[in-house]
Amino acid sequence: MYLRPPPRIKILEALGAIADKRVECLDRECRAARVVSSEGDRVYRVYVDVEGGVAYSDDNGTRLRGYIGYPIIAVLMLRGIVPFDERIAEALKGIPWRRLNETFKRYALVEREVKKIAAERGVSPSEIDAFVDKAYSVVKRLRIKRLEQPPLQLWG
Repeated sequence: MYLRPPPRIKILEALGAIADKRVECLDRECRAARVVSSEGDRVYRVYVDVEGGVAYSDDNGTRLRGYIGYPIIAVLMLRGIVPFDERIAEALKGIPWRRLNETFKRYALVEREVKKIAAERGVSPSEIDAFVDKAYSVVKRLRIKRLEQPPLQLWG
């Protein structure tokens, strides 16, 4: 089954994971990676082969909801396939994504809170919206089938 485009906020969550240095590439091409959750209590295993049109990630969005989860997006950003913005990423550093999701229960409310935090750090909501539009347009065009099992044993 093809993975669907994610909620738009997952673009921001991927930026935050990169800024927090929670993404560890395990091979030179960064096809396989470990991505640590915002609270540090979970480690997601990620494998992305865009050329082969397949991906694996054991995050909930990818595994249970069938969309391209933020760990996959983060890897695609590091590989230069999905746009990345250092300035916006820095403004999203240290955001407690899981806590915000549990507190606000709706992505629109979480996004509003995240934009407020970023604005306090010098990045405007309109700048964030423009970047998300650009990155999301790339993610939307991806045709990636979800692998049920990871193809590599790089994660130990």
